[in-house]
Amino acid sequence: MAESILDRIKEELAGCSDAVYQSINLYGHACALIYIPSIVDMICLQQYVTLPLKNEANGEPDWGRFLERLDHGSAFAIPYFKVVETGRAVELVVSGNALLCLEDLPYIYQFGLTQYSKRSVSESQNELVVVGPQEAFIEDVNTNLSLLRHIIKHSDFKTMHFTIGEYTKTDVYLVYIEGLYEPAILEEISRKLKGIAIDGALGISALAEYVSKDHFSLFPAFQYTERPDSVAASLMEGRIGMLMDGTPSALLTPVTFMSLLQSSEDYYQNFYAGSWIRLVRFFFAIISLLLPSLYVAITTFHSQIIPADLLITIAAARENIPFSALTEALIMELTFEALREAGTRIPKPVGQTVSIIGGIVIGQAAVQAGIVSAPMVIVVSITGIASYIIPHLELGLTFRLLRFALLILGGMLGLLGVIVAVFVIYGHVTSLSSFGKPFMQPIAPLVLEDWKDTFARVPAPFMNKRSTSFTSRKNNRRQKKT
Repeated sequence: MAESILDRIKEELAGCSDAVYQSINLYGHACALIYIPSIVDMICLQQYVTLPLKNEANGEPDWGRFLERLDHGSAFAIPYFKVVETGRAVELVVSGNALLCLEDLPYIYQFGLTQYSKRSVSESQNELVVVGPQEAFIEDVNTNLSLLRHIIKHSDFKTMHFTIGEYTKTDVYLVYIEGLYEPAILEEISRKLKGIAIDGALGISALAEYVSKDHFSLFPAFQYTERPDSVAASLMEGRIGMLMDGTPSALLTPVTFMSLLQSSEDYYQNFYAGSWIRLVRFFFAIISLLLPSLYVAITTFHSQIIPADLLITIAAARENIPFSALTEALIMELTFEALREAGTRIPKPVGQTVSIIGGIVIGQAAVQAGIVSAPMVIVVSITGIASYIIPHLELGLTFRLLRFALLILGGMLGLLGVIVAVFVIYGHVTSLSSFGKPFMQPIAPLVLEDWKDTFARVPAPFMNKRSTSFTSRKNNRRQKKT
């Protein structure tokens, strides 16, 4: 029977030239160790499996006693499990496990000795803070879970495991704190994850599209973060996190518009500094969305509201410009987008230099050539700088897309077009929900008790209730941790 199991495994792994079938003779019985050296911890395999088998073979022959010890889990110093199905056994081999196949047994034994090459834990690249933890997630999900457990040392911290992808067999974990999360949200997410049938999951953003309800909304249903402390703080607010093997970031839900404008830095500074930084961030987030469209609308249709001295300056700067203000703005905005993407894709040592020097050179050359005016360069530059203040990339991308729509409407319809567009956007975001939680809470609906941590924040001792934006009122009594 053991030979047939081994033959079926060899048939399934045909063409896998890196698979090893190590023959072992134990008390006259044929045995085999099956593993792939590149993804197995060879030191542990030698120390905890191969060496004990060798010592067993050199001892007093007693095949029955050895099988009895195997069944009782005392034959090896590391955990091992029985596997009956051949298909499951093959999955374990290609996932980095070692298998022990024994003659005359209808099952095999699995040893979890997986070891992949991975980078060490490093500091966050996209969510930098001056004060506070510097470590960030990496591509190994087990390391990421250990980072969270290092912060949350409580038995109520729970995990739920899923395997996604027909070929990739990617490990996905939902993480939450028992008693704080909304059970209906966890049930809905887990049901959708179980229903995903795809060839492979290579990025956590793909899973977000499968789980999200509003597939065609520009506004995100999840918050991305690469900081373990941000995930831990969110779990203690009653939110649910999603971790995926191979992705150095986590997803958090429910999400609100206000949570996407908050940063870890707000809580590591004193409440005066944190509140001031947050107010500045909100102001420049609005600037990044509206400034180009307002400038184009006012200079094109409503120049009478501009002070006379400033109007003369703008008119003199645009005197020899062959394009309309709208065309001028679109040229500069598209150029800035190209520079932003170039700075991202080019190797890091030169990427920042290209984006900064490129912007200065192109802007200056365009002004001197009479293609765009100096005021337009200033407006686009301020807008570009303001867009970098938004702490979460997904909301920043939404604002970048909406900025072009507002710009075109402002250039065609003036302030009326901008105002109508703003009302349409506001109506859309107030209608959105993230797994049953209003996207604009605590503004719409108005929840005044949650305003202590919205536009500004009060001192930590006064934030003694969790926000109802993420958890139910019955779960918001305990001290909020950040």
